[in-house]
Amino acid sequence: MEPSSLYTLHHLDGLGPDDLDQPVLIMAPEGWIDAGLGGGGALAALLEGVETQVIATFDSEELIDYRARRPMSIISSGVYGDLEWPIIELRAGHDADGRALLILTGPEPDQRWQAFSAALTGLATRFGVRLLVGLGAFPAPVPHTRPGELAASATTAALAEQIGIVKAEVRVPAGILAAVGRDFAAADIPAIGIWARVPHYAASAPYPEASRLLLEGLIKVAAISIDMTPLTEAATASRQRLDELTANSPQHQALIAQLEAQADAEDDEDQVNAAAAAAGWGADLPTGDELAAELEQFLRDEEK
Repeated sequence: MEPSSLYTLHHLDGLGPDDLDQPVLIMAPEGWIDAGLGGGGALAALLEGVETQVIATFDSEELIDYRARRPMSIISSGVYGDLEWPIIELRAGHDADGRALLILTGPEPDQRWQAFSAALTGLATRFGVRLLVGLGAFPAPVPHTRPGELAASATTAALAEQIGIVKAEVRVPAGILAAVGRDFAAADIPAIGIWARVPHYAASAPYPEASRLLLEGLIKVAAISIDMTPLTEAATASRQRLDELTANSPQHQALIAQLEAQADAEDDEDQVNAAAAAAGWGADLPTGDELAAELEQFLRDEEK
């Protein structure tokens, strides 16, 4: 193993330099904004479909605050056993067509972001990374009954517009991708963050449709091959559960109809207000939080 200040680089078992020709680097750090576990679900599906091996392990002692992200202690019959430490790893593999992939797994660093970003940029340069793709999801006032949408932020406008953008200037708390993307841009490596919009009432539970959309976006910008079948099936089952839940409540149906009108009007405020008035929507509609709570209870009951 080859040590560095923030990571340990492992020798590749059976992989030579030519086997990692211009890989795409994919990340969806745990603890990042990820409504419905959209990014986490997409990364999990990717790892299930791709055989990978660890090529670098980052120093958790330097990057993780164990009080905020505590290790798990294994206690057997009152006796302390192993500790499961949070780990940030860089894994290498290939898609179904043999294109090289690097996948960053583990939590978002709690500290030393600039040092971590510089280290990851150095690894990307070393392995000839051609593109960085970050995956995440955010809650939005959108209905599950309409096709989902993606939004992107990137190091160039042309790259972001391949996915779609929010046409506004926003000031938001940054995730680690913002720091990494800045350093990648300085190293002439394009970077893009792809975001899925998740219905706000479904954001607290796994929402596989968001993961499916994110993988579609990844396929589009990175030109790689991924088996979408498991996520497509999971998304269909999730849609059916949401349909069943909302069908049993006129109030929930009214809320969904309101969100549908907003989506169909494409943010035309006059059309939305007219539709709301015509439908008689008012203060008796359930909130997204109320519907989310009922959804969680519905899923718990279904598991029994």
